[in-house]
Amino acid sequence: MFKDLRHRRAVQRVRPGDGRALKRFRWWQMLSRALFYLRLMDDDGRQTVYAVDIRHQKHSSSSGKVIAHLYLDGRHHAESTVPAVFPVQGGTVEVRASTFGLKRCHYVTADKAEYPLAPDPHSAEGRRARLDRSHPALSRWIGFLSVIVLAIGLGLLILQLTEQVTRAPEGVAQYVGTFTSPIDLPAWGNVVLGFCTVAASTERALRLRYHWLLDGGAG
Repeated sequence: MFKDLRHRRAVQRVRPGDGRALKRFRWWQMLSRALFYLRLMDDDGRQTVYAVDIRHQKHSSSSGKVIAHLYLDGRHHAESTVPAVFPVQGGTVEVRASTFGLKRCHYVTADKAEYPLAPDPHSAEGRRARLDRSHPALSRWIGFLSVIVLAIGLGLLILQLTEQVTRAPEGVAQYVGTFTSPIDLPAWGNVVLGFCTVAASTERALRLRYHWLLDGGAG
């Protein structure tokens, strides 16, 4: 019920587009823009092309949230703050963002079947998808390494938080005693770990992978 309510509210946030043309993806936009496509066939056999364009560094002046733009056959059709739900032919396109990119950009049909949209081949997501197709073994290892890095970062974060809580004045130490983390990273080690977790979460966002504990903790 709550999910349906959020879905309806997201649909109500959609505003009509202004008909402007979709700009092609440029290589220097790889860190600031995501572009995905959905190609559907009409009953008469004509192909309809939807495009979802997200500029990560451009926000709504009123809400401060990322805005997703929907294009229909190359023209601006609608826009909405993220999370966004765009009604399209045969279903909806759902867009959700994370701190490091997108965690969802899927076409959901009327019977609840879900299909990820295809990234523009020139985008960072498109290049990551091409690596997965051309070098699947390497791609799996990169994905596995990303999970390991995030798991290590999460584990160290839990240890540090536990130590701080038990050492706080009038904390829980009087009930459970103090805890000292067995791992004490130097300042430069924390900086390196921070960069690694950001890189790992970004890599997962390029594949639209997201877990509330791993990626949410990194954000």
